[in-house]
Amino acid sequence: MARLLADRPADKLTIGDMARQLGHSHGAVRNASLTLVRRGEADQSGTGQPEFRANAKTAAAAQTAVISPPGTHVPRAQTTTARTTTPAAATPRQTGPIRRAGGQLYHPRELADLPDVEALNRLRDADVPVLLYGPPGTGKTSLVEAAFPDLLTVAGDGDTTVGDLIGEYTQADGGGYVFQYGPLVTAMTEGRALLIDDATLISPKVLAALYPAMDGRRQIQVKAHKGEIIKAEPGFYVVAGHNPGVHGAVLTEALSSRFSVQIQIGTDYDLALALKIDARVVRVARHLSRQVDLGELGWAPQLRELLSYQKTEAVLGTNAALANLVGIAPLEDRDAVADAVIKAVGVKKIAPLTLGKQLPASAARKPPGSTVSAHRGRSR
Repeated sequence: MARLLADRPADKLTIGDMARQLGHSHGAVRNASLTLVRRGEADQSGTGQPEFRANAKTAAAAQTAVISPPGTHVPRAQTTTARTTTPAAATPRQTGPIRRAGGQLYHPRELADLPDVEALNRLRDADVPVLLYGPPGTGKTSLVEAAFPDLLTVAGDGDTTVGDLIGEYTQADGGGYVFQYGPLVTAMTEGRALLIDDATLISPKVLAALYPAMDGRRQIQVKAHKGEIIKAEPGFYVVAGHNPGVHGAVLTEALSSRFSVQIQIGTDYDLALALKIDARVVRVARHLSRQVDLGELGWAPQLRELLSYQKTEAVLGTNAALANLVGIAPLEDRDAVADAVIKAVGVKKIAPLTLGKQLPASAARKPPGSTVSAHRGRSR
């Protein structure tokens, strides 16, 4: 890998480019490329489809072959012998935060005695499709983005069409019509990972267009474009997301049977505490989550809502952040959420964040959080 980059120092190469030239799988090329970047022996750019380029250390890296098992990122100086296989239990594991394409950090969690990102990469290399399911805001999309830097995403809903997956004709600047390929075709031809987010909101008839790409055929026919046959390149991989509690989400047998591995994703409340989110609010979320599990409630704050709470508190103060937490709860669960917040925080009353009376024109502006704070019990 390093030798290929070093031989083309002026070029930026995608994973697909390098896989085709080297004749290796996209998964292997992806892992090798990211390892070079981590060691500072190559540079990476691009947020959608990553590109890799040689730097001052690439030529030296190309002089010695280093073969590491999945998940092993040992500094080059510590590697004395090349290894092709290592028992999973003995494999050093990377558990530190991973920076996603958008710059956000993802904190890996354990899955089958492996970091979740590593487990997903092993499933991809074995071509085992994965369905992730759980409430919105638990980190399903974040996990997939952290695991697969070459990811393409389709945000599913009831209006998603076959054209949104495969492509359709659009009007060109010159007035004619050209066929624009969709993300499914792009992922297939470039050997990239494809996330079908909220897949169970998409019509089963639309999803049927995806299935030939996932089975033994690994190809689709683009009927709208002269019946063109598209074949999947090595590395093409499909992951789907499912939110069971969302209205209209239906996991059909046809969809479920296409995903050999199905993984439940819940909120990591210990991570929320590690991120220094108010411990009382995390305790409220845990309590409400248990009620959801028992069928007594339909909603509990997930990591997404807890992170939003933390940001709102920093800007508007604790009282406003608590009021907003109550206000974003579904109407049927709002009273229960308010009661839980009142008991945990010790305030007498909490209501959704609401505009009050119009301020007099001469009223002096007060800084956010200038009222008594329920968080610290004193004026802020």
